[in-house]
Parts: sequence; C-alpha cells; structure tokens
Amino acid sequence: MSDLLEELGALALGSRLKRLAERMQAEAAQVHDAYGDGCQPAQFPLLAALDRYGPLKVGEAAERLGVSQPSVTRTANTMIEDGMIDTEVDPEDRRQKRLSLSETGKARVLRQKIAVWPGVTQAARSLLGDEDMDAFLEMITRIEDGLAESGFVRRIEAMTEITEFTDELAHHFKDINEEWINDMFAMEETDRRILHHPRREIIDKGGKIYFISTPALGIVGTCALMPMGDGAFELTKMGVLERARGLKIGEKLLAHVLAEARRMEMKELYLLTNWKCASAIHLYEKHGFVHDDAVMRAHGGDYSRCDVAMNYPLIGAAVD
Repeated sequence: MSDLLEELGALALGSRLKRLAERMQAEAAQVHDAYGDGCQPAQFPLLAALDRYGPLKVGEAAERLGVSQPSVTRTANTMIEDGMIDTEVDPEDRRQKRLSLSETGKARVLRQKIAVWPGVTQAARSLLGDEDMDAFLEMITRIEDGLAESGFVRRIEAMTEITEFTDELAHHFKDINEEWINDMFAMEETDRRILHHPRREIIDKGGKIYFISTPALGIVGTCALMPMGDGAFELTKMGVLERARGLKIGEKLLAHVLAEARRMEMKELYLLTNWKCASAIHLYEKHGFVHDDAVMRAHGGDYSRCDVAMNYPLIGAAVD
C-alpha cells in the first residue's frame, strides 16, 4: 500500500515526524523491557536531565528539555510515585520544589548507562550510519531553531507578495469581493459599478488597487483606495478569500495600504462597513481608524448595508 504521509511530503512533515518519534520510542521501550529495566519512554528525558544537571526546579527542567511545565509535572509525578524522584523545597524560593534523583533513580540510571543507553544509541545510529546520522541530527536542530525563530504563520506571512493593479488582475478584484459580499449581504449597484469597471472608477481617477498573494494560494486578497473628490479617498473593497482567512493576510494587506495612503496626497481617508463585519472592524480599529458620525452622514448612503463609518487620522500619522 502507498504511504500517504510520505506522498504528502512537507505538508505532512509534523505528522510524519510524530509517527517516527512514536516508533522510535516504542523500539527503545522494547530494549528497556528486554533488559528488565521497564522505564517508560516518556520518563527518559527527565531522568537523563536530572542525571546530567542535578536537582532542578520544574521550570528549569522544562527549559532544559524544551517542553512545557505541565508536561514535566505530569512525568515527575509518575516518577515520584515509582520512587525514582525525590522532592525538596527550593532553598532560594520556598514556594517551589526541586526535583532530584532518589537512590532508586540513581541506581536505575546507572543500570541504563551500562545495559541500555549504549545499545539504543548504536541501534539508532545503525539506521543511517554515523555520518548520515550526524547530518540528520544537525538537520533536526536546524528545524527546531527555525521554528523557535519563526513559526508557520509568520513564515506564510513573510512569503506573501503585494502587487498593484493591472488589467490582467482585474478579475481577481471582482471575484474576491463578490465572494464576501454575496456571502454576507447582497450585491448593490455601487458594488457592480466598481467591481466591473475598476480601472474607470478607481485607477483612472488617481486611485490604487492592491493585491496580496502567497506562493501556494496565488492572489487571495485585495483592497482599494478610491478617490471621492476634494482630496478624499475611500478605503474600499477589502476582502480575503475564505480559504486564506486565519493567516493574517488581511492585516498585512491593510498595513501596506495605509502606509501607501500616508504617502499619497489626500486630505481624508474613510471607510464604510457593517457591524456584521466585526472582525474587520476590530482590525480597522487596531490600525487607527475611528468611528465617525460625520462620515456616516456624508457617505453612509452610498450603500444600503452601511451602518458603520470610520475615519483614518492622516494628520500626524507616521510614514513608514
């Protein structure tokens, strides 16, 4: 049978490493059982840490092992019950306890160092050979260091690209906005005029339309700065495809558009929306937009769905 995780490649890297780790731990457990040790695989890292570093507080052990404190606490509790770990009040902070190997624990570590650890080490190295195993371990370290530096969400954000309008991209402007408008409201005449004629309604009047894309998903979001006369611009038709939501695509796009707006010659920047778009409103507020009744009175009638109007304070806004 085919191996789905293998076929999925990097997409299933986490699942495949988890499967490999479970298999490796099961193999090591068999070695422990064969030599009469009976140590559980989950106990080994804490046992080795206390042997190498001596008494440790739970937080110190978690930091040494790169795992969560609750995980260390759970493991320590089982080892305390088994008589392998002793606890004592930390002399420097009496609110905390230190973990240390009991005499039973020290004896178990000594047996493992003689009868178990060398065999497990050599068996593992025999899978790839010494040189390849060293390279493999180095690669694992690179992965761990890379994740510590930047997780998947930030890496996806970093891979996004923002481009400006071309006639070839006009259909993305229409498709992306039609998706969210039809999902939440109903298309209005103003929507149709702008989405079907973006060059005439926005670009040729001195406005801007931006697109954001990712290598995997292509163009997934768009936003426009539409001239409304007398130096006023409307931030409008901002949308992200449903399949790309949750990746902070909209936040990165909005930050870019506002940076561009601050460079342009405009006297006012406002937007019109609806309270149903709660997450979008929160995003606008986060980036400096404020609710404005005057904007609502002046422009709210442009859309029947509009019940929220916001203004962006261009004066004093920093230029990136």
